[in-house]
Amino acid sequence: MFLPHQSWPDLADYVADESLAVVPLGSTEQHGPHLPEGTDYLIAEALARAATDRTGYLCTPPIPVGVSSHHRQFHGTMWVDPPVFRDYVESLSRNLTYHGIDRIVYVNAHGGNVQHLREVGRRLHEDETAFAIEWMWDESIPGLIEEVFETPGPHGGPKETAMIMHIAAELVREDRLEDARDGGAIFDYEAELVHGARIFYDAIENSPNGVFGDQTDATPEIGERLFEAATEQLVALLEWLDDQPFSDLVASPHVDPRST
Repeated sequence: MFLPHQSWPDLADYVADESLAVVPLGSTEQHGPHLPEGTDYLIAEALARAATDRTGYLCTPPIPVGVSSHHRQFHGTMWVDPPVFRDYVESLSRNLTYHGIDRIVYVNAHGGNVQHLREVGRRLHEDETAFAIEWMWDESIPGLIEEVFETPGPHGGPKETAMIMHIAAELVREDRLEDARDGGAIFDYEAELVHGARIFYDAIENSPNGVFGDQTDATPEIGERLFEAATEQLVALLEWLDDQPFSDLVASPHVDPRST
């Protein structure tokens, strides 16, 4: 159920009987010469809509701009500062709780948002307002990604390229896939350490065109496999979360000093 497409009376039965909402989030930032800047939020929204269509749970509009200043050197990248992002997502989440929502899944497709969404979830958990968790599509299917790609790349690589080929093929500049590969890099986390310290801050410091991996490995067929597998994982997560008593999700009480 996509909230923006409903009238308020149409939502009455849902808010009376259900307490779960899905919030898709991503970014509007460079994804190399071959992918649209909206790659992350397009993926997040497509997965959230597919999973909620299959289950009947509530899906909010996407949040299309996230924490992306590490891509700022590339044209068109948009971002908000982390405290602004956290406060906005928290405020939106508390808005949902006003309507009776007490569990939220942030369907996230941008790595820069992860720690901030977890912080928002922690705030809501501490005051027992709601149980909110962050979910990343690629982290739900690591085995499949390793199976289909030799060098998936953490950003703008073949896994994101294949997903956009599946959900919005007209936005992929397929004549630039080789340029993306040849002008980018294969990211090695260990190689970026100097005496144990990570010395980079921005994507351009690791990749001249901002992306990683071999984009020529992507196909629409692989994208469909990734999309369906991730959607199945998200559906399972939503159904699991809906089944949990809220009393089992709230923060544990302080240890009783008399029990030690």
